[in-house]
Amino acid sequence: MRQAVLGLLALTVLRLVLAAYLPMAPDEDYYFLWAQHLQAGYFDHPPMVALWIKASTALIGNTPFGIRLFGPLAAALGSVLLWDAAEQLAPGRGIIAAALLNATLLIGAGAIIITPDTPLLFFWTAGLAACARLINSGNPRWWLAVGLAAGCMLLSKYTAPLFIAAVFLWLVTRAEGRRQLATPWPWAGTVLALLIFSPNIAWNAGHHWVSFLKQGGRVAGFDPVRAAQFFGELVGSQIGLGTPVIVALAALGLWRLRHDAAPGARLVLWLAVVPGAVLLEHVLSDRVQPNWVAILYPVACLAAAMLPAARLARWLKPALGVGFAFTAIAYVQALAAPVPLPAALDTASQQLAGWHAVARTAMAGHPVFVTSSDYATMSVLAVDGPPGVIVAAFPNKWDWRWSYFGYKPAVPRGTFGIMVTKDPKMPCPDLLGTLTRSRGSERFTHYRLCGYVATESGVALPRP
Repeated sequence: MRQAVLGLLALTVLRLVLAAYLPMAPDEDYYFLWAQHLQAGYFDHPPMVALWIKASTALIGNTPFGIRLFGPLAAALGSVLLWDAAEQLAPGRGIIAAALLNATLLIGAGAIIITPDTPLLFFWTAGLAACARLINSGNPRWWLAVGLAAGCMLLSKYTAPLFIAAVFLWLVTRAEGRRQLATPWPWAGTVLALLIFSPNIAWNAGHHWVSFLKQGGRVAGFDPVRAAQFFGELVGSQIGLGTPVIVALAALGLWRLRHDAAPGARLVLWLAVVPGAVLLEHVLSDRVQPNWVAILYPVACLAAAMLPAARLARWLKPALGVGFAFTAIAYVQALAAPVPLPAALDTASQQLAGWHAVARTAMAGHPVFVTSSDYATMSVLAVDGPPGVIVAAFPNKWDWRWSYFGYKPAVPRGTFGIMVTKDPKMPCPDLLGTLTRSRGSERFTHYRLCGYVATESGVALPRP
């Protein structure tokens, strides 16, 4: 126990140092802008990530460390919650489950940055721990803790209903669960979750249900060839991000639980099957982003920890060794890029490198305003650019999200500015120059700098 606690503390300190040192990703800049304009909802997601950033920057300041502070801390506390859940369901396996989770590359990398997945995964694990306490104690008041966690999940990301659906199916498929549904406690937890989520419901009602429709309307045509490609990408990415030995142990652990009638085993299976089925269904029509699978990791590592002791004794050290080695390599590559990877394979640099230079170069001529046709570049310009230049969002021109966001700096009519665009279809008769986001010899994104003039309703091209 002492070694595990010291190891978790050391890992958390390392993640905090990396959070302070590594450059910000565009999405983090975007969520930081949310925190400067707090609302009950946004075009893309609920507001929890903005609330976390607002709280952490109030404590530390508007720095990368201040913005990311709660990421490493949530990973540490979430590890404790997973340890507790495992101890309730499989005594003596808590440290193993927490260690496996921290050894995955997805958690190792995700613990450094701040995105909506950060609070979602924390509250998802808290909900799992509350359910485990409910099973072990039989105290129905734990349903209030489950409801509290579920409400905070709903305020974090719109994949949270998958947790609620899994818990409901866990109840209705067991006689004891159906008896619990005849009591007021599960329904009291449900009401509590909805009360917590109600500000976002109200915001959506006042904004044409925009974020519900955006996240719920991910539909594309079925193409067997593309579906096979997307499935292959999903499997390949998760073998890398989960790390091979841990993925194998997790798959074996979940498969072994299929015949286990214990309530804890049933809960773990439902929390894996429901999100897993939805992700597999999505593969039929579109690509599954690797971070979406993070909600499966706590129960997957718990299932791996519940394997027979003889199998764990043989494979635990290799699993942890390979997992932490993958993570260490990723950390070193993100910091210094010692391995000259092709740009397409250097994931860390694709996300983090070269953005500061883009912002500085775009504003070097001190135009009255700059803008962009994509939200990621816009966010970098707004957060990372030098003072004195207006970073203008023009809603309804290229990106609808700014129409539902409080970030609307005034731009004097008739003033000249620069459009920074990577879209080859964007009109640009007044080409002022080009720039490339890069790291050393690696080139990631090519931009054009186009001259634009501000009007009352947006921006317009000057006459060529």
